[in-house]
Amino acid sequence: MSDHLAIATITATLQRVLQSAVQADVEGARVTTVRPSDIGNGTPETGVNLFLYQIITNPTLQNMDVMPFRSKGNPGKRQAALDLYYMLSFYGNESELAPQRLLGSVVRTLTDFRTIPAPLIQDTCEDSTFSFLRDSSLGDQIQHLSLMPLDLNLEDLSKTWTVFFQTPYVLSMAYKVMVLMMEGQVPFQRALPVRQRQTGGASPYLSQPQVDRIMASEGHLAPIHAASTLKIQGQFLKGQHRTLVRLGDRELEPDTVSPTELTVDLTAIPPEVLRAGVQSLQVLHPPASGSLPPGAPRYGLGVESNAAPFVLRPTLEAIAVELTRQEDDEPRAGRVTVQLNMPVYPHQRVVLFLNEWSVAEPRAYLFDQWDGLTEPSPTVTLPIDYIEPGDYLARVNVDGAESQLVIDDTPGSPTENWFIGPRLTIP
Repeated sequence: MSDHLAIATITATLQRVLQSAVQADVEGARVTTVRPSDIGNGTPETGVNLFLYQIITNPTLQNMDVMPFRSKGNPGKRQAALDLYYMLSFYGNESELAPQRLLGSVVRTLTDFRTIPAPLIQDTCEDSTFSFLRDSSLGDQIQHLSLMPLDLNLEDLSKTWTVFFQTPYVLSMAYKVMVLMMEGQVPFQRALPVRQRQTGGASPYLSQPQVDRIMASEGHLAPIHAASTLKIQGQFLKGQHRTLVRLGDRELEPDTVSPTELTVDLTAIPPEVLRAGVQSLQVLHPPASGSLPPGAPRYGLGVESNAAPFVLRPTLEAIAVELTRQEDDEPRAGRVTVQLNMPVYPHQRVVLFLNEWSVAEPRAYLFDQWDGLTEPSPTVTLPIDYIEPGDYLARVNVDGAESQLVIDDTPGSPTENWFIGPRLTIP
């Protein structure tokens, strides 16, 4: 974010850049920053006048949250997003076409400055000519300052000169600088964090269960697969009468229950019920036995937690290849059949990753076109093409859930701590 010196710093930077260019192209030319009506009153006979004639709030960034643009370490403050409009006027000896030569010099120079770099802004602030800008923070603005010409037709130019300047027209061109981000001095106020999540006194469920995290019992970085024990963490998880966990279309008793943690062994769920990819889980507090009216849903009057997601990884149990092209010097083509430990459902995306088991420039392939399924099946067939012969490590990704590779953990083994499987050999 920029301070109150930012607008003046932009004008000074443009003046400094243009002055360096025009004095080299047109002898005796100077860049001024006076009102166009004052051109000729004490200004050089030949030059360019840079005048900021309009400022408009940027409609895209004006109402955006301050946090993505705030300086690191500073509290968030209210911001203003501004676009600056400049009129550049060119004057001099018309018989020598001085205004037109100056216009060409300026257009060529500003074409190379479609963005105003921060080092150029810093150099301007350190220039002794602009000592009053020494404390400007414009060079620290995260948002880039872009410079673009404006196509003003004759009517727009006429209105601009008659309304803003009220002086005879001279050869001119308009540019826009965007976006200047300025922030106020008073930071936003931030309330204390919420200590407990609950529905409040207006709800009949003052202790509604809240699931905050789902992870494998081995730790929050461990993958979750069909043989994992889930650890469910949150608040008010233990029901007054009974606690259940809903996973897919199954409801089961957790192995351990406490107000802040439940554990569920996924091996208690039949493999054909599990589904690779993103799963959702809820904690249920059903009412006391015998309290439901006749015909009511089994848990219709109970309390349910939020639906919390977790990723269930498949396991690649078997893989085989059938080649349809096997010439000696040509890449192979065929079909790979993979067997997973859980079914793949229609419309789920399956991707096969193959990485050559080699340390010398190993090849890698990805195949994601496969024979569509009409019903759930743990067996999927994928076509492969243009693959070189060799041994490959194989992984299967189902809706973003990727199977794991096997690591050799045998002490002293030549391949200790290497990935060693599952493997697929392309003959």
